[in-house]
Amino acid sequence: MILTEVEIIQRLAEASKSGQSPESPYLITSVQDPPQPAAVLIPFLCTQDGWQLLFIRRTLHPLDRHSGQVAFPGGRCDPEDPDAVKAALREAHEEVGLIPKDVRVLGRLREMLTITNYRVTPIVGAIPWPYELRPQPEEVSRIFTIPLEWLADPDNHEIQQHRLQHHGKPLPVIQFQPYDGEILWGVSARITMLLLEALGLLKPEHRYKSAE
Repeated sequence: MILTEVEIIQRLAEASKSGQSPESPYLITSVQDPPQPAAVLIPFLCTQDGWQLLFIRRTLHPLDRHSGQVAFPGGRCDPEDPDAVKAALREAHEEVGLIPKDVRVLGRLREMLTITNYRVTPIVGAIPWPYELRPQPEEVSRIFTIPLEWLADPDNHEIQQHRLQHHGKPLPVIQFQPYDGEILWGVSARITMLLLEALGLLKPEHRYKSAE
């Protein structure tokens, strides 16, 4: 089934009514400072094969925890950002050259707490296609897309145990199968799963519960 843009808006709005607390599958026992606000843009684009999601691969930096990872455009909110939508659009413009007025905001997902102590707000938006994108080389090494239908196939993702920095025992992490040479995992994979659930394309039982 190919969702229309109106259906996507309606399903995101319905999912947002649940009033769920921020998503966080990890039991974090250490005392931390309040999480830093961040926002990402989940760009939808439509091709002859249906909806695709746009991703980036981050440029390799030795001191960056997320260096080289597949992600959505986004980052920390600046004090000048009036809200998460403006932050996500600003970051997408800086990282891949998306002009904010060209993005049709469709809705948002529940916030997510990350193991690196960020409180991320995922903003969903549709962009025209084809579109001339310009990766910012210091932050983005590649821009690519993955079909929404492929992402929704339960055979294309699994839970793996990863030993993450600052945690003594392995934690359950969602990891997708390789697509076009790229591997979607971690926070961006969790955001993708929440999106699929909100759209009714994936049942919650296909996503792991909080680690005990």
